[in-house]
Amino acid sequence: MTMSDSVPSNVIGRRIDVNGELATVRYFGNVPPIAGLWLGVEWDNPQRGKHDGSHEGTIYFKCRHPTGGSFVRPNRVNFGVDFLTAVKNRYGLEKPKEEDGNEMIVIGNKTVETVGFDSIKKLQSQLNKLQEVSVWGSAVCCAGDRGKIAQTCPNIKRIDLSKNLLSEWDEVTLIADQLKYLGVLNLSENKLKFPCDSPSPSYTFSALKILVLNRTGITWTEVLWCAQGWPVLEELYLASNNITISERPTDILQTLKLLDLSNNHSVDGNQLFLIAYLPRLEQLVLSDNRISTLHFPDVEIGCKTSMFSSLQYLVINGNQISQWSSINELDKLKSLQSLSCTHNPLTEGNKDLQTIRQLIIAKIGQLKILNKCEILPEERRGAELDYRKTFGSEWKKAGGHQDPDKNKPNNEFIIAHPRYQLFCLKYGAPEDGELKPQQPFMLKNQLLTLTIKCPNQPNQKVLVKQLPESMTIQKVKGFLSRLLKVPGSELKLSYESPKMEGKEIELENDQQPLQFYSVESGDCVLVRW
Repeated sequence: MTMSDSVPSNVIGRRIDVNGELATVRYFGNVPPIAGLWLGVEWDNPQRGKHDGSHEGTIYFKCRHPTGGSFVRPNRVNFGVDFLTAVKNRYGLEKPKEEDGNEMIVIGNKTVETVGFDSIKKLQSQLNKLQEVSVWGSAVCCAGDRGKIAQTCPNIKRIDLSKNLLSEWDEVTLIADQLKYLGVLNLSENKLKFPCDSPSPSYTFSALKILVLNRTGITWTEVLWCAQGWPVLEELYLASNNITISERPTDILQTLKLLDLSNNHSVDGNQLFLIAYLPRLEQLVLSDNRISTLHFPDVEIGCKTSMFSSLQYLVINGNQISQWSSINELDKLKSLQSLSCTHNPLTEGNKDLQTIRQLIIAKIGQLKILNKCEILPEERRGAELDYRKTFGSEWKKAGGHQDPDKNKPNNEFIIAHPRYQLFCLKYGAPEDGELKPQQPFMLKNQLLTLTIKCPNQPNQKVLVKQLPESMTIQKVKGFLSRLLKVPGSELKLSYESPKMEGKEIELENDQQPLQFYSVESGDCVLVRW
């Protein structure tokens, strides 16, 4: 990377690199009383700066963050290189090194010895053959001289241009315009300006199938504008852009099979209606958003929605889904086969993960993969039979009956358990003897409040902790080992209950859960080592 002393004419808004830290130029000029010209920059990493763009009471530029700005001398700044220079730097040395009259040239990581102009021809033929190019973090800022890319490496199909200094979408189109086979393009971590007000984009990206725009600052309106120029796009990655889905794509993105909207915290369940009719959308990734409910109001419970008609694979990890009603709604998706839904309030905390898994399997009939783990037919059968037993008492109270003519549970039960009647048809209505007396995972008492004492360590304070009753003795020992800073293998556990004064019960089997020993809230766990 060469440091440039001369400042480009269009410097405001340019992306720059200063010793590996990236920034955007917001000001160019004098900053009295210090002589000379300065660049006012806003750093990508606000911890790198010192102020908000003002100096001694004068506001020179504005930053989003109070310490996002600095003034730097132009000669310390790398304004970047054109695309072709970066490719040549990465894939071959332009200047051959002379040795004994012959010339040495590096192609990729191979050194080739040739004579005279053969080395240059060799380099050109190698660049001509290039199909995959990665110039990640190479300070690319522009396309360079018109036509040069098409002349030098016209056969490129895949480009990784992430973490460069591109600041204008127009520069991206100037590169792509020269590459008629370009099918995959990664532009992540380039802070780009998109020209939404100009006429329709050209068909520059006529072969583009995969486009990655994570952390580029693109808005949904800009996506829809640019998408006019992506006629065959199949995969679009838009993670971490603070996107809000604001309007429906019409006559665009109709070929899209995968859409990744991860980590856009403004995306909620209602915005999904706007993308629900993309006809070919098979995969939708919505991780780490703030989605709290999912619903498809166009059809009743038990019917299939016309929304997301091709959707097979849905990822909703790291959201705020806390109600089973959202899982019931997913059964309305007619093509859904794979679901990932970890790190939601519904599945987190002190819940029994195996039970949660069984409930989801029972609630979504066509699901074949849950959290990347295949659902085998016997697991589905077990989950459905268990569901039928678990909610049998509730079904009976709601008006369920062994006699099919009298089996009319109320609407409230059917909304909460839309597939229950189907299980009665499939496996027969539950008999009285099968009904489970309680549903431990539904009860509030799953967390036990326990006092923890160390009888042999008088200096150790008495602690009060909440532990799930399903926690095994081995895991309790692991927890106490971290808490007390004593190896778990040395710990011996027992407990006493106010109901059985003077009696101490050993917790000797590491594989059993607390509930096996009938430990209850208010009991005292005794820890010795």
